[in-house]
Amino acid sequence: LDAEKLPAVIFVTAFDTFAVRAFEAHALDYLVKPVHESRFEKALQRARDSPFSRQETSRKLSRLLKMNALRAPEPLAQPDLAQRLVIVSNGGHLILDVSEVEWIEGEDYYAAIHSGRKRHLIRESLTSLEARLDPSQFVRIHRSAIVNLAHVREIKSSMVGLTSLALRDGTELPLSRRRRAQVAAAIRRFAG
Repeated sequence: LDAEKLPAVIFVTAFDTFAVRAFEAHALDYLVKPVHESRFEKALQRARDSPFSRQETSRKLSRLLKMNALRAPEPLAQPDLAQRLVIVSNGGHLILDVSEVEWIEGEDYYAAIHSGRKRHLIRESLTSLEARLDPSQFVRIHRSAIVNLAHVREIKSSMVGLTSLALRDGTELPLSRRRRAQVAAAIRRFAG
């Protein structure tokens, strides 16, 4: 880019976490979405009244672009994955480590968490739970079940082409044809 033709910069973003870095790079302003009209007008006025010449701002932006081109991109932050699940029970709240969860069964607007010989009902969808659990440990095996790979003993195939997962406690769960390859690959990765 030609440094003489670069404009003054006002950052507009949904994240306030990069404001300090923007001002270190001599940004004129930093707006966080949703931007109110009065705040936008103020930023525009600042740009119009800026004491920096266009050449000075262009030079600084050019330097910033060169610095960022040399810097490796930061990895995207991983979402916080659940380590424990809180289950409301008759006597209070049960805190269950996700490693104790063998499998989860979807039931309308609820999920039944199977752990040991117990079944705990929580008011959360299977999709919501799936998003909170570590995908390298928990995998959806069909529309209404998620299984903890640490509790899988084997993949069974019947003579008529049906496939199921046998868990360590003897439970057998059907594995959908559509998810068969994905689940087998997840088990191989998990087993290392």
